[in-house]
Amino acid sequence: MARALVTGGQGFIGGHLCRALVERGDSVIALDLPLAQGNALELHGIRGEVELIEGDVAERGTVDQAVRGADSVFHLAAQTLVGPAAEDPTGTFRSNVQGTWTLLEACREAGVSRVVVAASDKAYGPSDRLPYREDHELQPAATYEGSKAATDVISRSYWPSWGLPVAVTRLANVYGGGDLNFSRLIPELITACLEDRVPGIRSDGSPRRDFLHVSDAVAAYLAIDDMLPEGAGEAFNAGTGTPRSVNEVIEAIKAATRSDCRPALLSEGSLQGEIDSQFVDASKLREATGWSPQVDFEDGLAEAVSWYREHPGIRPAG
Repeated sequence: MARALVTGGQGFIGGHLCRALVERGDSVIALDLPLAQGNALELHGIRGEVELIEGDVAERGTVDQAVRGADSVFHLAAQTLVGPAAEDPTGTFRSNVQGTWTLLEACREAGVSRVVVAASDKAYGPSDRLPYREDHELQPAATYEGSKAATDVISRSYWPSWGLPVAVTRLANVYGGGDLNFSRLIPELITACLEDRVPGIRSDGSPRRDFLHVSDAVAAYLAIDDMLPEGAGEAFNAGTGTPRSVNEVIEAIKAATRSDCRPALLSEGSLQGEIDSQFVDASKLREATGWSPQVDFEDGLAEAVSWYREHPGIRPAG
């Protein structure tokens, strides 16, 4: 039986990934900070099937314990929110950068066979060259973007330097049922429409993003893991290649929830530190592994709406 470690396994994508690994028959370990609420392993009904190690990914002793005996490591643990990253750059760099090199050093010394590291399309920074392709220069212009660019570069260096089979993902904006970060656009809009309250939108509705359903994100991680060591030292975009504006997302969610909620647009353009337009070309990953998105946006929203309807207890207070 293969043994897989997921850092950040109690989070949104991490929980979905842990479930997929359990379903394919792996022995799964999750490393994450203790959470007061919103444990994705509990939400997915797999807490009893996953070994949970509670601790900090930047603490070497904890990471050594988690990595021991792992065949595959998926590194998702990070500060993932742009606003909190800007407010606490020291904590963000500790988590996202120090946490990455701590994990990679542990993997190198333990002889892990395959490592997939979550960077982000945000590492590209603002650009007029769209869609992003893997050979585009990384030009981060904000704290979160910089932390993910550093994660990206450090991770890819471990293959030529040390022979550690590691590849990097640059995912588009991931959405779907189970996302409890209600500062994000889609979970906040869905729950606000379901509760007939007015959500606040941190833009004028014009920014555009590439939205990837969480099941397709998980499939991308697994496809890269299956491919390694081929593709080691490289980065792979994963997204739909189709950008949608915030205004388009608002209208789609109103239709999916059959609501007439009217969000409050709180600023002009994008919030400071956010990028106006982002979408990725995922042809490299498709050609290397055969991966492609399977969930169209409307079906993905329908799944998410259904999930939030069925879990009223996790919605934020209105």
